[in-house]
Amino acid sequence: MNRSKPTSLDVLFTPAEFEALSSRDLSGTTCVVFDVLRATSSMITALANGAEAILPAADIPEAMEIHRQRPEVLLAGERDGLRIGRELTGSVAFDLGNSPREFTAERVAARTIAMTTTNGTRALKACANARTVLIGAFLNLGALTAWIDRERPSLLLLVCSGTREEASYEDTLGAGALCAAVWSSYASGHVADSAQIA
Repeated sequence: MNRSKPTSLDVLFTPAEFEALSSRDLSGTTCVVFDVLRATSSMITALANGAEAILPAADIPEAMEIHRQRPEVLLAGERDGLRIGRELTGSVAFDLGNSPREFTAERVAARTIAMTTTNGTRALKACANARTVLIGAFLNLGALTAWIDRERPSLLLLVCSGTREEASYEDTLGAGALCAAVWSSYASGHVADSAQIA
């Protein structure tokens, strides 16, 4: 972290909070989005198994448009925990849901994936104007901590995707674990009550 700049560590717990990010200047902020069950865990698994890229889509029509323009792109996603099927798209069943177990090397290696989920990809899109956007889960907690220690972002915002429109236990635990891991780097600056709660 740049020692000449004040530091800030903050956590958002709910979709209502992350949807309000559109009115904030995030140009100097690093956002870490948590959707532990399961979007970010699935993304991490896909990338670990050789996926070329994940394209987050805020909604089903956006994912379908990506696939229309690039038919080789796999479609992945869920609504309320269930894989997106023809009943929701009107035409195409998605290739993958949102369970990390579906993102095997055989399915995703060297592939690009357009993904839309109930909350996780919405949270990622809400952070699109941030200086840096990272995905967080227990699977990559060590890598996130190492990245933050190396890059030292002054403004760190942890965004919990939640479940439906509420806070979720697992995202809060993930954000809390990252807060604990980087606490010493931010304790002398502004630490929001939400970071202390997490």
